[in-house]
Amino acid sequence: MSNIPSSPTAAADQVQLQQPTARQALLSHALTGHSNSPGRSYLASESPDGRSYTPIDFDGLSFPSLGARERREDTEAQRAARIQKISGAVRTILECIGEDPDREGLLKTPERYAKALMFFSKGYEESVTHLMNKALFQEDHDEMVIVKNIDVFSLCEHHMVPFTGKIHIGYIPKNGKVVGLSKIARLAEMFSRRLQVQERLTKQVALAMQELLDPLGVAVVMEASHFCMVMRGVQKPGSQTITSSMFGCFRDQAKTREEFLSLIRRNGV
Repeated sequence: MSNIPSSPTAAADQVQLQQPTARQALLSHALTGHSNSPGRSYLASESPDGRSYTPIDFDGLSFPSLGARERREDTEAQRAARIQKISGAVRTILECIGEDPDREGLLKTPERYAKALMFFSKGYEESVTHLMNKALFQEDHDEMVIVKNIDVFSLCEHHMVPFTGKIHIGYIPKNGKVVGLSKIARLAEMFSRRLQVQERLTKQVALAMQELLDPLGVAVVMEASHFCMVMRGVQKPGSQTITSSMFGCFRDQAKTREEFLSLIRRNGV
């Protein structure tokens, strides 16, 4: 006997919905920035348990946002149309703030800004797998590896103004598995070139390192100045925000964590 439902209504009756747990919803938000409420239903076939939340395997991208794949696969004509659409929006903004977008100094500003914004957010087009291609090695090393003082520039997703600072990344290899040092800096660059909040940026870098290397531990500390606190709002120049994300022995062992924190505070050898 056929299992095909006799009607659309019967088919709908057979669809099973399941609720994501609070942990799944929180993990989804940490990795993608999208808030999936614990009260939201998913089709069983599309449930969080059936998806990959790793930074490497999510639909071929790394922590994608809606539209990231479409953007990466743009043809030249589609990219030109995307830039033109942003330019039109910028022209509207100029008019709304009381400016004349047709005066000499602003004639090309909409297009310039559109191209700049595409660069500021180019991390949406990049993935960890592509970034780390052929950069994993076996070495007889089982001590801490740290790349510190990596300059990062990102855009706050709340006001779309910059926050800038430095990020420090450390890990302890397991079974001699190491990654090229420049790739660690590129990883931070990839995740920073998106609309971000510092807390999520810090965790994304740490999760990507953990997933990529499966090390004994990963530690990431970021310190940054947020222009949304400097140019507007409380207007406090000089304020710094510090965030951290640690896994494995860095989280579990106080001495290991303190060694990392001590080393990133040191100037010189």
